[in-house]
Amino acid sequence: MDLKLRKIKISDKKYFAKWWRDKELLKLTSGILKRIADEKVNEYFQKMLADKNNLHYMILAGRKVIGYIALQKRKLGWHETQIVIGEKNYQGKGYGTKAIKLLINKARRINLKKIYLEVRPDNVRAIRAYEKCGFKKAGIKKYPKNKNLPQTLKMALY
Repeated sequence: MDLKLRKIKISDKKYFAKWWRDKELLKLTSGILKRIADEKVNEYFQKMLADKNNLHYMILAGRKVIGYIALQKRKLGWHETQIVIGEKNYQGKGYGTKAIKLLINKARRINLKKIYLEVRPDNVRAIRAYEKCGFKKAGIKKYPKNKNLPQTLKMALY
């Protein structure tokens, strides 16, 4: 499985426009199924492109873009990772696990040690992938104002 990460570029917007509107993907992530307007897709994407403080990568299997992964600075030396395997044919086949391991290796090379993520407590497939990468369950984080995602499972890598 030839998998690599590359920095996002302007031509990647089409993938985000597709993935951010995919109801199945949204159910696994934010749970907000309201259609995102083109202006919002542009706004979010431009912020990612301009972001110099965080790492944003496209996940490639061979030459095909299959997903996105990020590492964002948070408080007290922690970094949060987020990943989406947006292409359905590549889900559940180990690509996410391998992409996370590649990102962890990049983080270690630039001396980032404390990484965490949040996942839906019922997203068993994702939780299993994160555990394979060394993440440990660190507790439940509650979001009482979010009716679509009232709580997440926080997992950490030290």
